[in-house]
Amino acid sequence: MFDILVYLYETYYRPDACPEPAALAKKLSAVGFDDVEISEALVWLTDLTAMAGVEHTLTASSTGTRFYVEEEQDVLGPGAIGFIQFLESAKVLSPLQREIVIERALALEEAPVSLGKLKVIVLMLLWSQGKEPDALMFDDLFGSDEDQAPRLLH
Repeated sequence: MFDILVYLYETYYRPDACPEPAALAKKLSAVGFDDVEISEALVWLTDLTAMAGVEHTLTASSTGTRFYVEEEQDVLGPGAIGFIQFLESAKVLSPLQREIVIERALALEEAPVSLGKLKVIVLMLLWSQGKEPDALMFDDLFGSDEDQAPRLLH
């Protein structure tokens, strides 16, 4: 599924440049992606788009500390939680965007979610909202997991 998401990010500059889901599924199938993965990716992306379009004034201006429940800690792991906090402190993610990233990671139903997959989730969220990370942040998001030590909470 993540190969499809990366393909969409690299192929379509903006989400509104994507064809409708039925046509997109045909294009992805023609490229060689598996039908089951296409279906999973389109459902995941539809849910992301629905969440990303919602405005919440309360969480958008939140300045509190986010505590992670045990399920979130198990799914995300300390490296992913540290990376999310890094992105939030760098103003790449708002509190609302952070919550969407966490929800989309939990929707994968795998634990722990790798840092590479979390980076794709962040990129897809920003892409779905028509936002482009700056060059340094883009390098960090697309950089290899092996190139850097994981960010841990302090």
